[in-house]
Amino acid sequence: MTITTGIEKKAPVATGHGARVHLSRTAKYVLLVIFLVAVMMPVYVLVVTSLKPPADVNPATSWGLPVRWPWEPVAPGGPTGFDNWVIAWEALSGAIGRTFMLAIPAALISSFLGAMNGFVLSRWRFPRADWVFTFILFGMFIPYQAIMTPLVQMKTSLGLPSDISTLILVHIIYGLPICTLIFRNYYVGIPNELMEASRVDGAGMLRTFRSVVLPLSVPGFVVTIIWQFTSAWNDFLFALFLSNQRQGPVSLALNNLAQGAQLANYGAAMAGALLASLPTLVVYIVLGKYFIGGLMSGSVKS
Repeated sequence: MTITTGIEKKAPVATGHGARVHLSRTAKYVLLVIFLVAVMMPVYVLVVTSLKPPADVNPATSWGLPVRWPWEPVAPGGPTGFDNWVIAWEALSGAIGRTFMLAIPAALISSFLGAMNGFVLSRWRFPRADWVFTFILFGMFIPYQAIMTPLVQMKTSLGLPSDISTLILVHIIYGLPICTLIFRNYYVGIPNELMEASRVDGAGMLRTFRSVVLPLSVPGFVVTIIWQFTSAWNDFLFALFLSNQRQGPVSLALNNLAQGAQLANYGAAMAGALLASLPTLVVYIVLGKYFIGGLMSGSVKS
């Protein structure tokens, strides 16, 4: 017979452990806020400077907010902060369109060719396959500066034009090593049973790649397309050597805006920098989580 007193003892609450967890979480958020502020400081300077008319731009007060509304001129009929954005758009709009014509084909074509390379190198064990893969990877470690002189000489010898078409070709070739690496590591993790089932059904290598492998390759394509799009959009060195101001991408036009006739108008240069960075910023905001997921899907493969 059990006698109950009606008074039950409760287990002691681990207040010390809970306090440590709360303190650790608070410290993490504080560090994240500090990092966020450090990263956003240049963006803040760009935005506030782009909204100031030329007379109000001063490096000593670059951290300060505009002293007047962006639509308010310093003097009647004078320039306003919004005029900076008009100047920047007029200087960069054509180049932004040309850069889309460069970045989109370069990203798509290099990603598709990299997928084909990665599939062959991961599933077709031909003689010296590892050597071929190693030689392809060498292209990732060759700096741009080391190939500029022979690249310009080859362009001149072949008679290639100094415009976007040449830059597309160069970015496709230079992007193949990283795209091949990403897809090769990704395809190694595809179960062999899928390949065997496709072979039993009578499918050859090309049909297997088209019908079985490509539908499973979306994470890899997201990674390579974002990577290649960003690389082509932000490129300046290839554009400087292989194109010209009138037919080049936005990086050249932005450089001309910052160092040309508008040298005294820092606000227009800052507005131009923001306009030029918007497409890549939107790409990472919209597809950022898929980019990280695609990287992680291939990070554990070997």
